[in-house]
Amino acid sequence: MSRRILEGIKVLDLTNVLSGPFTTLHLALLGADVIKVENPKDGDLARKLGILPDLNKRLMGTSFLAQNCNKKSITLNTKAPEGKELFRRLVKDADVVVENFRPGVMDRLGLGYAALAELNPKLIYCAISGFGQTGPDALKPAYDQIIQGLSGEMAVNGDERLNPLRTGFPVCDTVGGLNAAFAVMAALFHRERTGEGQFIDVALLDSIMPLMGWVAANLLIGGQQPVLMGNDNFTAAPSGTFRTQDGHINIAANKQEQWEAVCDVLEVPELKTDPRFQERDTRKQNRKALTPLLEARLTQKPTGFWVEELNAKDVPSGEILDLEAALRQPQIQHRGVLQKVPVAGLGDVEVFGLTALFGKTPGTVDTPPPTLGEHNAEVYAALGLGASDLAELKSKGVI
Repeated sequence: MSRRILEGIKVLDLTNVLSGPFTTLHLALLGADVIKVENPKDGDLARKLGILPDLNKRLMGTSFLAQNCNKKSITLNTKAPEGKELFRRLVKDADVVVENFRPGVMDRLGLGYAALAELNPKLIYCAISGFGQTGPDALKPAYDQIIQGLSGEMAVNGDERLNPLRTGFPVCDTVGGLNAAFAVMAALFHRERTGEGQFIDVALLDSIMPLMGWVAANLLIGGQQPVLMGNDNFTAAPSGTFRTQDGHINIAANKQEQWEAVCDVLEVPELKTDPRFQERDTRKQNRKALTPLLEARLTQKPTGFWVEELNAKDVPSGEILDLEAALRQPQIQHRGVLQKVPVAGLGDVEVFGLTALFGKTPGTVDTPPPTLGEHNAEVYAALGLGASDLAELKSKGVI
């Protein structure tokens, strides 16, 4: 098999729940040796989060299973003096440390970047938090829902009937995790050229804001406040969700020739020359008048028919699938987005793999999410600790 991109890179992962574990998942899928450093009592909080109570009790909740393949797990109480010393020893040959505590927590433990960089100047230290390490809100607690509200993301969702509206998955946590993974990779590249490690400060609030670039640009440059448009797309018309005979269809006719193709497929050529719809910007202003005219035709036939007809004319269109249908669609299966991994007591479990498909250095799911402390013997053996040492440390609550 090809050498993995991050093969030989050692990552100490002190993160919990989602943003941090999502970061280190991507590093692990790229071949990094990711060691989850978990508290000895119950580990990552995600181990108890999920819809299956039995798995939560076993500290293998569905939320944990989703984000932690290809990782190792050790237990370590970093508040205990022996625990601090063990962590420092692990850091000496580590490449990356990732944590998502509130600012100042690691410094108070004596394990912040400044202290660890003295032991290992080449260390890349990535701190993920809700608001970043500095600023008036830096010390406030934050979860994804809070950041969704503070970012303006909830305010631009929905329509006049339902607003503010939360995105149906933790978008701020996951985007923050991707931002952190990107930053770590960039820092590793910089170190490759210079030999320098560095500190990375990633905030969930910062991370989500640029995703609203087009909406923000309309306000910052054009002076236009966001307009609640529900499933319509403000960039063009017709571009949004429309009723069909058996449900709904998404159509995105963003170009003039695509608009004209919609008229041809729906057999309403007169709309091409209607002064309300002839020009792009005029169509956008008159979308409320246009939609019922299009739906009068669309509701005469099922969604599948229109998808085929419109796509054949190079008009982007598609069904609106529920989650199960989305996960099982042939394109997702063909791309290998989901991969199976055996989990003790559960059999094969489907998880997401790396969705960037590298031609020479593919990322794969190789090992299941670890049980709590599963790799204590392996990892601590590299520090020269034997079974009796580990038994003593366990009796003290250090591991």
